[in-house]
Formats: sequence, structure tokens, C-alpha cells
Amino acid sequence: MTRTLYSLCGADAARPFSPHCWKIVMALRHKGLDFEERPLPFTAIPKIEGGISKTVPVLRDGQELISDSFQIALYLEEAYPDQPSLFGGEGGKALARFVEGYCQTLVHSVITRIALSDIHSMLAPDDQAYFRASREARLGKTLEEIRASRDEAIALLPERLMPMRHMLAFQPFIGGETPLFADYILFGALQWLRLTSGSLHLPADDVVAQWFERCLDLYQGAARAIA
Repeated sequence: MTRTLYSLCGADAARPFSPHCWKIVMALRHKGLDFEERPLPFTAIPKIEGGISKTVPVLRDGQELISDSFQIALYLEEAYPDQPSLFGGEGGKALARFVEGYCQTLVHSVITRIALSDIHSMLAPDDQAYFRASREARLGKTLEEIRASRDEAIALLPERLMPMRHMLAFQPFIGGETPLFADYILFGALQWLRLTSGSLHLPADDVVAQWFERCLDLYQGAARAIA
């Protein structure tokens, strides 16, 4: 069976950077499933599979076609119950929903302020025009105005990661002794930051930075190989 994961890239297709797609890259590796990743620029996404979604990830698994990262994770858990669990039970699903909400409301907003202009620089001209217009309309500021607050956002990031820093002082992964989908949610956000801005903007001895390094080492370092 051929699995295809549609993801997001800039002008360089070898550097897919979407946080939501990275969740599923890690989830597929966690499940031990083979797949082909097909990174696409922003302006090509509405054409995926006849227009199934305006956003990625989108997973084609044989006859199944699923969009939305959390729905894909739930599908993988149900479709492949004999492979390692992404959730470890209903409690793990609830944990993942909490981490998803935490990331989207508190972490992504800071990363956006840090990385937005870097993302724009990674895009081809047509995508730059789309990205500028859509993000400036969404955020109510120009990219240049957002860029001006970059240093302030970098200084704020450690504070936004404090809940995870507290948890990871007691265990190696958010999932406990081994990672679960909840880990891949936060990992996706920080991999997005790493690939677009070139840094985590955290000290090497930060507990979250050390957890991130452990995640980069998972699955023969596949995520680390993208730089």
C-alpha cells in the first residue's frame, strides 16, 4: 500500500516546515509505517486531491483520504492498532488535546512573531505575495511591523514553555518514558521554529531544548537530517 503525506515547503522542497505536518511525519514513524512525503508550496495546496483541504497535512492511505493532523493521528491509531500506540489509551488522547490547545494558543503565537519574516524569505515569489497578503490580513500588521517585535518574542518564548519545562523535569518525554502524539505536537512547533529561523532560541541546557534533542534523535535521526 502506498501512503502519501502532503506537506508544506518553501522554494526548497527538501525543507518541509509545517508544524502540523511534522506531527504526522513523527506519528507515521512512531507507527513504523512507510510513506512518501510530498511537500508543496502554499499556492499548490488547494489543488491537492481535487481540493479536499485548504491546509496540510493531508494523508492518502490507499483509498482513505484524511485531513487535519489530529484526525490523521486518530485514523492511524484506529487503522493500525497492532503498531505502537500514539496515545496509550483515552487519557493520552485527552493529554494530546490539551497540548494541542496549549501550543496553538500560547506557543504558536510567539513562534509566528519570531519566524514570520524568515518564512516569507523561504518562499518563491508567487507564494511570497500570497503569504504576505494572508498573514498581514490575519494579524493586522505588516511583516515588517511583526519583524520589529522579534527580539521581544524570543525573550518571551522561555516563559511560554514553562509548563513543559516543569513536566519534563520529572520525565524524559511528555508521554512519560517514551514519546506519544502529545510529544509530536510540541515537537512540530519547535521543529517549525528551528527550520524557519535557524534556532530554537533556547539555551542548550534548557530542559525543553534537551527534550527536543531527544526527539530529533528518534527514528534514526530522521527529523534532525532536515536542516
